[in-house]
Amino acid sequence: MPTIAQAQENAAISADQSDPRKLEWMLGSPPPAHKIIRSTDSDYFSFPKLRWTVCHFRQLTPTVGVSRGLGAPVPFERKIDPSIDAITFTPLSGGKDMSFAESFSANYADGIVVLHEGKIVYERYAGCLDDAGQHGAMSVTKSLIGLMGEMLVAEGTLDETAKVGALVPDLADSAFGDATVRQVLDMTTGLAYSEDYGDPNADVWRYSAAGNPLPKPADYTGPRTYFEYLQTVQKEGEHGIAFGYKTVNTDTLGWIIALTTGKSVADLLSERIWSQMGAEQDAYFTVDSIGTPYAGGGLNAGLRDMARIGQLMLGGGVINGKQLVPTGAIDRIRAGGDKAAFAKAGYALLKGWSYRGMWWNTGNANGAFMARGVHGQAIYVDPAARMVIARFSSNPSASNTVNDPISLPAYEAVARHLMR
Repeated sequence: MPTIAQAQENAAISADQSDPRKLEWMLGSPPPAHKIIRSTDSDYFSFPKLRWTVCHFRQLTPTVGVSRGLGAPVPFERKIDPSIDAITFTPLSGGKDMSFAESFSANYADGIVVLHEGKIVYERYAGCLDDAGQHGAMSVTKSLIGLMGEMLVAEGTLDETAKVGALVPDLADSAFGDATVRQVLDMTTGLAYSEDYGDPNADVWRYSAAGNPLPKPADYTGPRTYFEYLQTVQKEGEHGIAFGYKTVNTDTLGWIIALTTGKSVADLLSERIWSQMGAEQDAYFTVDSIGTPYAGGGLNAGLRDMARIGQLMLGGGVINGKQLVPTGAIDRIRAGGDKAAFAKAGYALLKGWSYRGMWWNTGNANGAFMARGVHGQAIYVDPAARMVIARFSSNPSASNTVNDPISLPAYEAVARHLMR
């Protein structure tokens, strides 16, 4: 991991200066030694290398596919609105107004697709990405796992009041044992687990080490799979009291889904959604050493297909005339969660927000809700504006607190423009 000083220095490099094509990462046969990125390098996912890595995970680590099936893709209609780039807004941090075009580079975006009434009205790519490429969705993955969990609850396949220990006996003695499925879905579990990416001693790094599929050092004695690590998580406080954003909840839900359905999250996602929604590309998950998909953040996909997920949510579970997810599951996500529980997490920029089914609800007048991932990944759904924004990004900072001051007012500005 780079030091804080190194991170600050790297962050001063603009999106244009850090463009992986200009830096010529991994070009040549073979690439020059100083331009090679290996998954065994400690900085392979540090800025500016991450601007290449986010589009090339399957070249660096084992993966499992999410098939789009054998049917033909269902292309989006296009009605490009060239005035979107000129839309202006005031960042939450203050200062001078910014245009939507300027916000693209300011947040190190690799691609943005805007849908209005199901049609593409804006599409732009940069960095490592183009319309045929794939990109890490990071924690946007959580929202797809949450969607499948809510789907199973709505269908009566999964009891949201059931205790996790009853569904996953291996977790009976862990912190999750006496938590309900609903508490896992809404991340109101009381866990002794730190997800501070800026702290090199945080639990999230031990979890990452457990899930790393590459051979462990000879002196490594910790858990070697996601399943093994989840069994070690201890309880802190009470379940159901406060929201706490912790990735281990999503991988626990992934385990619940696998045991409930007999299918991995990769296979279930393919069967129920990806192969049914007219996707253009297969997707894939990164996996641990025994091939378990990383439910907490391992999905990689094409940007238009992520927009399709947003359109599915906007359509109440319907896309291309097909009901893929029960309306009740979408309605529960759109309704949001417990605002008082969410407020206890202390997100200064997200006052009035809530969390439900692993989706973030803005609480704004338009009823907008979204999926969010580190380094700027997003699916933003605005029901009032009939708008979806899907974005892939490689922001130097993992924290959304860095890009939110620009991203959130930019999304709202586009919504206002489309509602005129």
